[in-house]
Amino acid sequence: MSVLLSCLLITVVMPMLAKLPLIVAMHRAGGYDNRHPRAQQASLTGFGARAKACHENCFEAITLFTPGVLALLALNAVSDTSATLAIIFVVARLCYCLCYWIDQDKLRSLAWVVGFACSLALLIQAINHVTL
Repeated sequence: MSVLLSCLLITVVMPMLAKLPLIVAMHRAGGYDNRHPRAQQASLTGFGARAKACHENCFEAITLFTPGVLALLALNAVSDTSATLAIIFVVARLCYCLCYWIDQDKLRSLAWVVGFACSLALLIQAINHVTL
């Protein structure tokens, strides 16, 4: 259970960590505009635009991962397999971010698919537990 909760914590914190490169890009683009950060972010190109997209996608990933984790925890159906899937999800998401920042689109898409598959597998495990 602690592995799933730890992975959930990492997933929830990941958007904040993914904002660090975005902050760097904003500083390089004339200084961080704290009055209008979204307008400044919308004007970013290249690395800055990718850092913004990565940051936003980290929030979206929470909605993919959380239902399966919470369902398994609620059903007391945590297993070694679900723990492994959660770890793979987190690693895939870290790889996803790295690939976004260094502009590796195909590897980024592969990392996204792996993370999405792990999220689905967690939810399917919960469904299978209920139907057994």
